[in-house]
Amino acid sequence: MATTEHPASGRLRAWMLEGLSDMGKDGGHQGPHAAPEPAHEGQRWYRVMCLTGVDYFSTLGYQPGIAALAAGLLSPIATIVLVIVTLAGALPVYRRVAEESPRGEGSIAMLERLLSFWKGKLFVLTLLGFAATDFLITITLSAADASTHLVENPHLNSALHDRQMLITLILVALLGAVFLKGFLEAIGFAVVLVGVYLALNAVVVVVGLWHIATEEHVVTDWSSALTAEHGNVFVMIGLALIVFPKLALGLSGFETGVAVMPHVQGEPGDTDERPTGRIRDTKKLLTTAALVMSGFLITTSFITTLLIPEKEFEPGGDANGRALAYLAHDYLGNVFGTVYDVSTIAILWFAGASAMAGLLNLMPRYLPRYGMAPHWARAVRPMVIVFTLVAFLVTWIFDADVDAQGGAYATGVLVLISSAAIAVTIAARKAGQRKWTIAFAVIAAVFLYTTVVNVIERPDGVKIGACFIAGIILVSLLSRLARAFELRVTGVTLDPMAERFIRDMASRKIRFIANEPDQRDKAEYRDKIEQIRYDNDIPGQEDFVFVEVTVLDPSEFEANLTVRGEVLHNRYRVLTLESSSIPNALAALLLHVRDATGCTPHIYFEWTEGNPFANFLRFFLFGQGEVAPVTREVLREAEPDRARRPRVHTG
Repeated sequence: MATTEHPASGRLRAWMLEGLSDMGKDGGHQGPHAAPEPAHEGQRWYRVMCLTGVDYFSTLGYQPGIAALAAGLLSPIATIVLVIVTLAGALPVYRRVAEESPRGEGSIAMLERLLSFWKGKLFVLTLLGFAATDFLITITLSAADASTHLVENPHLNSALHDRQMLITLILVALLGAVFLKGFLEAIGFAVVLVGVYLALNAVVVVVGLWHIATEEHVVTDWSSALTAEHGNVFVMIGLALIVFPKLALGLSGFETGVAVMPHVQGEPGDTDERPTGRIRDTKKLLTTAALVMSGFLITTSFITTLLIPEKEFEPGGDANGRALAYLAHDYLGNVFGTVYDVSTIAILWFAGASAMAGLLNLMPRYLPRYGMAPHWARAVRPMVIVFTLVAFLVTWIFDADVDAQGGAYATGVLVLISSAAIAVTIAARKAGQRKWTIAFAVIAAVFLYTTVVNVIERPDGVKIGACFIAGIILVSLLSRLARAFELRVTGVTLDPMAERFIRDMASRKIRFIANEPDQRDKAEYRDKIEQIRYDNDIPGQEDFVFVEVTVLDPSEFEANLTVRGEVLHNRYRVLTLESSSIPNALAALLLHVRDATGCTPHIYFEWTEGNPFANFLRFFLFGQGEVAPVTREVLREAEPDRARRPRVHTG
């Protein structure tokens, strides 16, 4: 019986970690996505637009209701402000992002290049926290709104009343199950889904506008109430500007639009360095999506504000979280309304799938490269389970309430757009484009203002974001600590002089001396040899090769190692290396020499003076410290066979 259990356990583990060896490699990880198409292949831009549109256009399911709650009678005017910010702010920013990161890395990658060392890593981790807020709240908010449409359907209301939390959790679980089975982005399905959804919305908009046109008192009643409540037009515009940050959900989708760039069909002459056709068509994608969405935002806000009683938008009202569905049932009948509900539920659920795919693409793009993710985090299925459990927790915290999650969602969206605006401002300044620098700086200021106002009025978003940031940083640092002794050099390359040194030593015993370069004068090397011979009782006829490692960026985790040989003072042979960690570089060199020569190399150290714990922290943060024992530990983990392990001597 025992023999049947282990294979099952092994199969489960293999299934959970399927594709692990392919994840996290540069350009190789696409999470659950299909591999990016080469520059000359892929899909036409308007088809890919539907892929990002399931996230962007699906906000029509709840945006008009949120706008009505936030702005009341001013909702159409505040929505016009939102559209102006979209077309004159977010769109130019992300068109520039598409130019600067044509492989779909987005604004985070642009900002990553601006900072180095640990401050750069911590900055990226912070942005990843807000990105996680954006994507996870997309999953939970979309599922909550989908369940609202399901519960409020007249045919199902009596059976599903008070079951919204359960339905939302089931939808989230179903989403996770799809990804556990294996998910490939179905662009064809997205095209059909978006096409049907927008067509149904167009019908609702046309019918709503017809009712407004034929019932003249609706417009006069609205304008009279608006004038009575707010006075003149300048007060209305001022209040619309103030309330605009509450409508920021209508800006979602731009980061996803850039993320899907690898799927956009390029031109035959495109290169990986400069895919001109892909960049041009991605700009078409972003512009078309923004124009279509802007038209729907204005018209839907107008018809819902004028045709739906204000009390119906309140929590518990029939239009809460489903304003357009309310009109579809009211003016077009329950059959059409049910079809509209099904379409809305489908696109909202698929928006969650797009967000999950974004999470699974984004996190492995950075964390494994930083050494800040457990080994299993490179695989899709374990991360799906983690994200699904977190989505359960968020749904429970917010009680599956669409309005309650709006602040957190808006915060994530606004932080990402603000970071993109800052990134393109810096890029324009570096390119010497003064006018664009000023324009992008103004846009960045607008988005920063919007972000600050949103955080002040709805602090839940930044609280959730802070929790994600703290969790990501804590898990990342613990993972980095757990992987501290992992051999993380991806390859070793020796120049001709270094190879000559190794070949010469291979005929005798291979002995290296680890030396921290100081003055690099003759006395330094002579005294070091004498000390090593004295400490280790080595005969005078034995010769050595010095190894000197220069630490470049200690926050980097994996890198190639280039070894250069030189002869100093016409006598001393020295191998120089550049790495993020001295012990890892030395261990990698020793293993490479062993494999290349078939001989067991020896390396000699001095003990590091000072407190061992303080020295370990120096190694963890700055790549140097307890060099001798850490080098041996790296070798022990990399080579379990003690007989084949390079020898480490410390005197």
